[in-house]
Amino acid sequence: MELKFDKSTDTEHKVELESKIELALWKKLRAPAGQKVDFEVMTLFVGNGAPIKVAGKSEKGKKLGKIKGEVKGNKFAGQFLIPEDIELDDLVFFEVDLPKHGLQAESNRIPAVPKIIVTNLKWSQAKAKRGDEIKLTADVKGVRDNTEATIKVYEYDRDGRHDFVTQFPVLVKNKKIELEWEYEYHQDTDEIPTEEELQKYGKHYNPPEYFFTVEIEGQKFGEKQESGLLEFRDWIEIELKDIRGEPIASTDYVLHLADRQEKTGQLDSKGRVRLENIPPGKYKIDFPEID
Repeated sequence: MELKFDKSTDTEHKVELESKIELALWKKLRAPAGQKVDFEVMTLFVGNGAPIKVAGKSEKGKKLGKIKGEVKGNKFAGQFLIPEDIELDDLVFFEVDLPKHGLQAESNRIPAVPKIIVTNLKWSQAKAKRGDEIKLTADVKGVRDNTEATIKVYEYDRDGRHDFVTQFPVLVKNKKIELEWEYEYHQDTDEIPTEEELQKYGKHYNPPEYFFTVEIEGQKFGEKQESGLLEFRDWIEIELKDIRGEPIASTDYVLHLADRQEKTGQLDSKGRVRLENIPPGKYKIDFPEID
């Protein structure tokens, strides 16, 4: 407001100053459902203690509530709780009333952001071996189709120090996210402690296990392993030959695994055997007949 005074300064004059609501403004660009959003009202020449009423609304008829107070230093601030069931694309605003001055104003409008809900985080299988194509899925509510999300895979640690493995961008489609991941273990399985080694510290063997999280618009879901744990299971191929390189057929074997299990069997006619679904880690094999 521009003030201009061009009268004599050696006499007393009465000047009337115009009261005004200078601005009514939300302090955020979006209104997340279930969260409080701050607002601010700036005035001119209404005086300290001037009563003020503020009513929050949405264009689709949601009531955010009413707030009463007093203007201090030409300013009044507060916050409204955004309803959790507010709709996507609804716009929220607030109305300001200074009853003693006969002044009203309306704030800017900001879009409501419904509460993002991510559920049913799932692996397509409970166990995986190298090269398996695994599908990661989750249901998503509160965002538009084609909203980008990030899936992050972690190796689970019982002590809570989970190791980050990899991440992938993915788009929300029909309130769902889906991703195909080809599993591969990138470390040396010889470095996985055996049950015998862990017993020295009072711990037990556990094969590598994985969980995944989903991140959307700054919010993270799945940190409590809601996806369940995907267990890494390995395989072993054995081929036995004599000093001339000839296969030793139909020989009994005893396989000592990392979790202290033992598997026994017999090699085939070519001196070979392949064992699936094996706990990864160090192993030892004995041939009792040869020993």
